[in-house]
Amino acid sequence: MIKLTKLNGEKFVLNCEQIVAIECIPESKITLHNMSFYIVRETPDEIIEKAMKYLSLIHALNIHPKL
Repeated sequence: MIKLTKLNGEKFVLNCEQIVAIECIPESKITLHNMSFYIVRETPDEIIEKAMKYLSLIHALNIHPKL
C-alpha cells in the first residue's frame, strides 16, 4: 500500500499491486486493473519509487519472516 494525494489535497492509500498504468497529463492518472482511475499530485517517478519501496519491504518480510 502506498500513500498518495488527490488534487484536492486529500490523502489516501492505494494498493500499488493493482496499478496497470500511470499517465502524466500533467498530473498523474493511475489506472487500476478494474479500469477505475485516480488523479494524484505525485509524479509517475514518485509513484514508482513508493511502489518499489513497498514491494521491497514485502519481499524482505517473506525472506526474513521474523522482521
